[in-house]
Amino acid sequence: MGTKEKTRENLTAMIEEIKTKLRIVNAGAMKAEHYSLDRFDDVEELYTMVMKKSNFSVSEMDAIVSELGSLRDKTK
Repeated sequence: MGTKEKTRENLTAMIEEIKTKLRIVNAGAMKAEHYSLDRFDDVEELYTMVMKKSNFSVSEMDAIVSELGSLRDKTK
């Protein structure tokens, strides 16, 4: 991904790939439409970090999911 246009499609793709890589159990709670394009750079930074690692500790997964939660658009 990286240096892609800031589009809804690219944001959705990054979030879906993060969910897949982390094997998020309740993936329905983390919907791409809950994230504003204003947060694209933040999501992309998290995406880049997640894609570089091959496995995660429980605390790392908790931190990543927590960070994704903080990036959500609170109005949705």
